[in-house]
Amino acid sequence: MRLPLSPFVFLVPLFASVAATGSDLPSARVHCTLAASGGDDAPQFLRAVRACPVVTIPASTTIIIQTRLDMTGLRNRHIKLQGKIRFDPDIPYWTGNAFFIPFQTQVTFWLLGGENILFDGGGTLDGAGQAWWDSYVTNTSLLRPITLTIYQAKNALVHSIQMINGPEWFNLVNEGEHVIYKNISISAVSTSNNMPRNSDGWDIYRSNDVTIVDSIIHNDDDCVSFKPNSTNVRVENLDCTGSHGISVGSLGQYPGVYDIVENVFVKNIKMANAQNGARVKAWAGPNVGSGTVKNITFQNFIETAVDNPVVIDQCYMTNTTACAQFPSNIYIQDIWFNNITGTGTRSVVASLLCSPDGRCSNINVNDFSLSYPAGMARYSCQNVNLTGNAASLFSPCTVT
Repeated sequence: MRLPLSPFVFLVPLFASVAATGSDLPSARVHCTLAASGGDDAPQFLRAVRACPVVTIPASTTIIIQTRLDMTGLRNRHIKLQGKIRFDPDIPYWTGNAFFIPFQTQVTFWLLGGENILFDGGGTLDGAGQAWWDSYVTNTSLLRPITLTIYQAKNALVHSIQMINGPEWFNLVNEGEHVIYKNISISAVSTSNNMPRNSDGWDIYRSNDVTIVDSIIHNDDDCVSFKPNSTNVRVENLDCTGSHGISVGSLGQYPGVYDIVENVFVKNIKMANAQNGARVKAWAGPNVGSGTVKNITFQNFIETAVDNPVVIDQCYMTNTTACAQFPSNIYIQDIWFNNITGTGTRSVVASLLCSPDGRCSNINVNDFSLSYPAGMARYSCQNVNLTGNAASLFSPCTVT
């Protein structure tokens, strides 16, 4: 039996050492406190972080960010957000100046990276998303910024932060290693008829050893998504409402690209009023990429009013004809769905639909207790041999 990943151990002694000795800091006694300027606070924020080992935004202070934040290449820095950081919703500025992320054509307000970074304090990070959601209704090509991107960071801890109203994704971990999020509150709530769109809690991309724990998320898209080349990830004790689930993928979107997601452990998840619960999703059709999904555990999910509590979908965003002619090139193996309980909103409460020719192997299902309040719960599978004590719940798998 596999043991859970344990990526917590490196940060506590590391930051304790920095705080106690001031080693490798330009001046161990320098501590900057920001005050609101009445205009764009980005320049003073950038200067303070470059100059000071510790930067505090006090509880009574709201700093307004009107221009992009490049905080990459830092070393031994502590940002203590006790008040609020709010990104001014100047859509013309941000559409031309936010940092570009090539993967899935994203942009971001803030790049935070380097070595030994602590971002905490109990304050609020406000993406001012309402203006973006309203504009998106008439301009669906609008690039809406990610609120916070941890970029090329090694040893980073984001702890006790409230994140509200992200224009799109709240968090992206891009090319990071040893990154922890703990005690994060995420909320995207509209005050108009224009709802939040694509407000992922976390997306992990090209990163290794990432932990997300003890957090509450209220959004409209993936609670957590493991994008290409996410390895050694631990997600535990999340309460997700309104989401698209905890998702591996989507993978295989781009032709000629080989995607990998390996060694992911997800445990103790509450999922309510959501589209999906535990999910693996991969593209099919002509001109798609390839890759592997390996060693993934979804364990102890409590699901309430979830459309699709358990999913493997190897025809993601692909019509039936194209999927049959051009099956997915993503190979999925060593997957565990353990102790999945709760209610679905549709009669099919678990759907494990794989492409033919052995694309799925060693898929394990154990201790399922899922119901459909309006009738009999059904379990479906295709092109996969299931093992585990819940395998008998699934109708005989069709083979294509």
